[in-house]
Amino acid sequence: MHDGALRRWTLVALGVLFVGLLAWPARIEAQIPGGIPGTVGGTTTVLGGTGTLAAGSRDSLYSEADSISTSLVSADVPSARVIGYVDEIASDSYLASLNLTLAGITITAGSAEAAARAALDGSSRTASSYISNLSISGLQVTVDGTVNQTVSIPGGQVVINEQQILSDGTLVVNALHATVSGVADVVVASAAAGASGGNAYAVQIKTP
Repeated sequence: MHDGALRRWTLVALGVLFVGLLAWPARIEAQIPGGIPGTVGGTTTVLGGTGTLAAGSRDSLYSEADSISTSLVSADVPSARVIGYVDEIASDSYLASLNLTLAGITITAGSAEAAARAALDGSSRTASSYISNLSISGLQVTVDGTVNQTVSIPGGQVVINEQQILSDGTLVVNALHATVSGVADVVVASAAAGASGGNAYAVQIKTP
């Protein structure tokens, strides 16, 4: 009798646990990936990235860490997330204490963030980005809020509040995009949303 009652209570407890797991909202934790081969012969490294959430998915992707650090860039509390809905996707990314060095050019910022939200059919899009205390080689840069604000640097450029719409209507927002020809192409705080799905990351580095 005692063993039979124990078995019944065990089955009840397992059933309650299973029902609870079914009710738990979907959430996928994304780890920080390392370098992956680039598509044009170089190397692409994504730091603090969520990966891609398929269009129409109602799941969510998250990535967060205490800090990131490579030979080119370091930053604190990088985070990124993508949330899917039936007819739209929202994504955002953030980091603090940015320190980026390209070919002897130092780019620093107190924080950087980007957000993108778009309907899957391209009928509506919302983009925003923010950078605080931006400086290049020790000189303060005034962020004027315009889309694709460009600052020339030796051998390349820095684009602030970079916004692009892909051929399928997907919206891509980068808080900062620095390039030095032959050295590196670095995107800081990126968010994408639309028919291609949703994606967000703290930093992406492409090197030859």
